[in-house]
Amino acid sequence: MPSKERQTADAVVAAFNAMDIHAIIALRTPECKRVFLPSSLNYPVQSNEAYRANLDGMKSIFTSFKVTVTDAIEGAGQDGERKKIVMYVSAAGDTPVGEYRNEYVWKMGFDESGERVSEWVEYVDVVSDARHGDSWEGRLWSIF
Repeated sequence: MPSKERQTADAVVAAFNAMDIHAIIALRTPECKRVFLPSSLNYPVQSNEAYRANLDGMKSIFTSFKVTVTDAIEGAGQDGERKKIVMYVSAAGDTPVGEYRNEYVWKMGFDESGERVSEWVEYVDVVSDARHGDSWEGRLWSIF
């Protein structure tokens, strides 16, 4: 049986695939921040409130969206106690301006129960992001 943390991580993926914004946010602790890497992107850290607004924008644009886990690694964090999960994911979706494809690495830390994400670090495929340039289409992708 998967660990509680893995069940939570899988629930996050399922919530994304259902585009259930309420569930995505409910699976996070109130203090959880969304941190982007590489830091050279200069994307601001997002609170749950900012992340919800980002997801609302995303939901309004995508006619379909699916996250697929291509690999997952589970282990103890540096504190040696709380589990961390790293998921390699690909995302595919359709928008009025065309198809979206990208890859991400999601690192998740969890609260003591393992039922909510307390840490979120997201590595973004910058080549895919840059491919869209400064056009309106590029601004569309910037919601991520």
